[in-house]
Amino acid sequence: MSKPRRLIFLMVFLGYALTGRGQEAIISVKDARSSEGVPFAHIQLENLVSHTRQTLTTAIDGVATNPVKERSLISVTFVGYRVYTDTISPGQSKTILLEPTVYNIDEVVITGQYKPQAVDKSIYRVKVIGAKQIEQKASTNLGDLMAGELNIRSSNDGALGSKITLQGLGGEHIKFLIDGVPVIGRLNGNIDLGQLNLYNVEHIEVIEGPMSVIYGSNALAGVINIITKDNKYTAYSTTVNSYVESVGMYNFSADAALKKNRWSGSVAGARNFFQGYSVVDSSRAKRWKPKRQYNADASLQYSYKDLKARASVSYFNELLLDKGNLRFPYYETAFDSYYYTNRLTTKLNINTRLFGKRNLSILGSYSYYDRIKNTYFNDLTKLEKSLTKNPSDHDTSNFDQYLLRAEFSKSEDNSLFNYQLGIDLNYEHGAGKRVLDHTQAIGDYAAFLSMKIQPSLRLLLQPGLRYSYNTKYHAPLVYSLNLKWDMAQELSMRFSYAKGFRAPSIKELYLEFVDVNHNIRGNENLKAENSHNLNLALRYHHEKPTYDYGAELNVFYNNISNSISLAVVDLDKALYTYVNVDNMVTQGFQLNFNNRVYPWLEIKLGVGETGRRQGLSNDQNNSFVYSTDVMSNLSYLWRKTDLNFSVYYKYNGAYPEVFLGANDEVLRTIMSGYHTMDFSVSKWFWHRRINAQIGAKNMFNNTNIDIKGDTSGGGIHSGGSGGASPVGWGRTYFVKLMFSFKKF
Repeated sequence: MSKPRRLIFLMVFLGYALTGRGQEAIISVKDARSSEGVPFAHIQLENLVSHTRQTLTTAIDGVATNPVKERSLISVTFVGYRVYTDTISPGQSKTILLEPTVYNIDEVVITGQYKPQAVDKSIYRVKVIGAKQIEQKASTNLGDLMAGELNIRSSNDGALGSKITLQGLGGEHIKFLIDGVPVIGRLNGNIDLGQLNLYNVEHIEVIEGPMSVIYGSNALAGVINIITKDNKYTAYSTTVNSYVESVGMYNFSADAALKKNRWSGSVAGARNFFQGYSVVDSSRAKRWKPKRQYNADASLQYSYKDLKARASVSYFNELLLDKGNLRFPYYETAFDSYYYTNRLTTKLNINTRLFGKRNLSILGSYSYYDRIKNTYFNDLTKLEKSLTKNPSDHDTSNFDQYLLRAEFSKSEDNSLFNYQLGIDLNYEHGAGKRVLDHTQAIGDYAAFLSMKIQPSLRLLLQPGLRYSYNTKYHAPLVYSLNLKWDMAQELSMRFSYAKGFRAPSIKELYLEFVDVNHNIRGNENLKAENSHNLNLALRYHHEKPTYDYGAELNVFYNNISNSISLAVVDLDKALYTYVNVDNMVTQGFQLNFNNRVYPWLEIKLGVGETGRRQGLSNDQNNSFVYSTDVMSNLSYLWRKTDLNFSVYYKYNGAYPEVFLGANDEVLRTIMSGYHTMDFSVSKWFWHRRINAQIGAKNMFNNTNIDIKGDTSGGGIHSGGSGGASPVGWGRTYFVKLMFSFKKF
């Protein structure tokens, strides 16, 4: 063959080869906003005839080869994007535009809903704190995470841990849930949020405002529901986290999940350690007590058509060590107290569809909680310790909680009339030598009904009723009215009014609580609290191809009669008890602004003001005292290096506290305002399997904040300091490393 013929033959051959390559069927996954390819997106293909499945991962340019031999269902998922579902044919090239999630408007929420639905469609104002924000803040527990939110005030106790107020109301008015199950184990009326770790959390749903009709007692200020991880897309996955903070905190966690056909399961565990801290570290006794925590979780789930059943168990164990100062005269011995906390929760949740559009949900759970105190005499010369012989140095209190909750609902989109009816049965039992008569129990058995009336596509009304039988108190009929009005495509209004009821807990009635900083005696003569609550929210949101912005205004008013407060019994012995105050009123607003330039910049700004008025009817100085919060969050992605920078700032204004003295005089304190700021930098490696993060917390170096006013009685919350309240352990630095592997 001559050279010209060989050259022509080679050109034709190359042409055919290039043509064949060019005609190869491909799947191209792109960002709908930036039109850039999405690397390492996960593609699942299911044959519509044989129902066999195969999975793909896009290359660095967002492209994968189409391998299907018959018409198939295609699902594309990736973190930060909405799930895409369609069909694809053999030999078909397809470009898929993934829509990024913006402001969580399409986040699916379940708290208080007839069925899971987009947060923008909920009649309640639901704030969703997603996994991305939890990771960016490097929050290790719920108290750390919530401290940066508007109208939420966080406070700390070296022994009792962290607590929050919401809309000016304390933790005893907030319902804390994990997957819909109330968290057991309140101390001094509050859940220690430092015990609610976030290592296995998918997202958190916060409803500010009264939810008494749906969730009963403790829901006057709102509901915080922690939603744990649920494996929806991966055949198997595993995640390992390590966290080190310069104050002496060392955390480690790991989880694994497996999904096969109709079954899926998961296990998770964590160990947290904190060595303790004092601003002036000159003694064995620490202001912030050393802690060691263990967590373990396991779940098993079965799904088939419209049936979903999930059984789970979670266990928490904590050791808090209160080391005493060395004893005079030789400084060789000390008394040390060990506080052990155990919390076990088992639950079964069944969801199914009946009679077409009707849904049935059943939730049953059993929770156990105990707190054990042991005091040892520690001889440091012999390195020996022995239990003290004084019986009052040792104590064990335990509590059991049983829950059965069932909901039957009709929920059809754009239907004129939908409804939900249900039962909510709660029984709590407490025992211990510091419990009156050594054992007490309270039952609360309720039925509730709510209706959704939609006279037009833009207007939705939801009235509700709850009738309860409480074994200790006469419970009134509780009612509510919620309204959602889509005034325009980008503007909506939500309004709610509710009557609330809260019966005192076993601890407030019967428990004598004693530790190093507290001596609180229950009061069996307490009256139940009743409340009236109003909320109004206006929300505006506008989206452009690469720019989004919005604003939201929320106004609230809460009026609680027979409000339960602490009163001084004996100041010399630091003895307190619970009493009823005539009235407590909180009112205020919060205004939020959201701006995002996709995908590299996100800014959130907010200002809020909370006014509190609490006291007796004859108190001449019973006027509102206001506290102002200012918040600013910034997240910036340096796209060239794939570094993500996050800054979280908040100003906590001066905050009032009110309690009663030994002679029924009203004592007032004001905690001074202070600034907080956290900063972090994170980066993904190895196809988004490894994430490294470094940062600084409490950059303004807050430790103890001054308290002004009647501080002679304020030691109950200040750990005995009288004129200061601990809010942090100063400026710290942290390193966090996460490894995640998923098979789709």
